[in-house]
Amino acid sequence: MLRTTGGYWDPVLWIIGFIVIAIIAYIIRGFGRKDYKGGEQLKPYLSGVEEPSKEEVHIRAGNIYWGFMEALKGYYDAMMKIHTGIINDYIAWFVGISALLFIAVFLVEVI
Repeated sequence: MLRTTGGYWDPVLWIIGFIVIAIIAYIIRGFGRKDYKGGEQLKPYLSGVEEPSKEEVHIRAGNIYWGFMEALKGYYDAMMKIHTGIINDYIAWFVGISALLFIAVFLVEVI
């Protein structure tokens, strides 16, 4: 048991609580309808209209973010030039920028 300023935290009680909640949820689920079948009941009701195919209603991400991409076209063009997709390049950028931040923080502490 861990005593903190907000009370105590006991992992065994949490596990017992989760088990009790799972049992209650399983019992509630057991009271569900027994006459449910798949097939026709799985289709959404669209006021009698046949559901269109997924290809017809799929909205591509390029269409959703068109205005955003168009407004920041200059930025994205510059970023696409340095984007290689190779993990070693990303790690090198991370290490380099982390070193610069470390040096900047160290210099601020010294001054």
